[in-house]
Amino acid sequence: MASQTGAIVQQSLQKLLSNPSFLHNLQGVQRTQAFTSLGAILSTPNKIHKSFLRIALDKGDVVRIPAYRIQHNDTLGPYKGGIRFHETVNEDEVTNLAALMTLKNALHEVPFGGGKGGVAINPREYSVRELYLICKKYVQYFTDALGPDKDIPAPDVGTGEREMDWMMAEYKSIHPGQPYLGSFTGKSVLNGGSLGRREATGKGVYFTLNYLLSGFLKENSAELADSSNGFAKTALEHSGKSLRLAVQGFGNVGSVAALEAYNCKDLNNKVVAVSDRNKTLYHPDGLDIPALIQYVANNRGDLPVSRDELATAGIQAEILDRESILYLDLDVLILAALEDQIRKDNVNQIKARIIVEGANAPITGEADQILSEDSVIIIPDILANAGGVIVSYFEWLQGRETQFYTEEEISRRLYSKMKSTMGAILPLYFQEKITLRQQCYTHAVSKLATSLYLQGKLY
Repeated sequence: MASQTGAIVQQSLQKLLSNPSFLHNLQGVQRTQAFTSLGAILSTPNKIHKSFLRIALDKGDVVRIPAYRIQHNDTLGPYKGGIRFHETVNEDEVTNLAALMTLKNALHEVPFGGGKGGVAINPREYSVRELYLICKKYVQYFTDALGPDKDIPAPDVGTGEREMDWMMAEYKSIHPGQPYLGSFTGKSVLNGGSLGRREATGKGVYFTLNYLLSGFLKENSAELADSSNGFAKTALEHSGKSLRLAVQGFGNVGSVAALEAYNCKDLNNKVVAVSDRNKTLYHPDGLDIPALIQYVANNRGDLPVSRDELATAGIQAEILDRESILYLDLDVLILAALEDQIRKDNVNQIKARIIVEGANAPITGEADQILSEDSVIIIPDILANAGGVIVSYFEWLQGRETQFYTEEEISRRLYSKMKSTMGAILPLYFQEKITLRQQCYTHAVSKLATSLYLQGKLY
């Protein structure tokens, strides 16, 4: 488990240990031993599956590509977590992401455990045929670990419904006559996927911001006004304000979150900047998000990078360096790219007072502490980007029941689930002087600890 995640888990355990009403049946030495067991269980994965996929490339070469499937914890249900295709994938990264999935599912009361997979490639450097072979080999190599009631992968960075369709088909071929619809989620609708799954993470990311500043704030403004909590003051300062919002990362998560903001009627916000792996686009009066989404769809996922390309797309914007988006004069910054974007070396240049983590771990532990001490509200990944796994659960249910929900029903269920979680977390966040991340982790760890205790796994 990465140092930041591990440290927060340990802080959560210490807080719960010092609360005599939590697991009150455990006393004295037995209590200390049980919490020591909890620390060991949560800081290590149950199983590590690692292999090298043997792939014959189009040009005739044969390569062996590192691949992983980490199964962290299945106390609450089958392992669940995405498969990412990215050149930086390694065992430590995937193990940490699997631990985050365990905590995320516990926080949102989704009946899954935590898992994660990865293949160390840049998918842009491979042909469609080569990617197809990589997906087939992944299922072949890890087939004994996977299954609708064992471990259910989903898309992540560098993968999507196409890859999940390929993987499900291979799973079906290897296991004839067995249930297969629930073996992978994030599939295309024609192959048993759920309406609204592709948009779920981005919608959930924006919903957390929307609900915080509209629903929750309006319902609890009097209590927050009487609070000495610095985070409450930050929230109230943005109530009813015209918000300048930016989205780092314009993939599946970032583009959907930007479109949700563009169309939102609850908050008075405008998307003044977006960025991708190449450039930042900025316009102080707001960007034409639908036009940008259309351009990206027609240009292999890339935003315009020149004045000519902007003119062709009919988009008004200033072109800035890729990292410039982090340092603009903003109210809200949505981080939907990769990890470690805000660090100790650049945190003092951040001007946004509200940050939403659409990506996993985009803020390092040191930067998180510095921002939090300045009362910057950070809606953490464990809370904000859970839309994907929540709707994956709905997809898994639909596959088992062989009946399917409308997109409106999926959105309603998603928002209801996330609102319920935020309703349990936010009151304490604005009362106690600890971060929203710590509140979320403590809530998740308490769920896991209680289940582990009831299942007799702490002895």
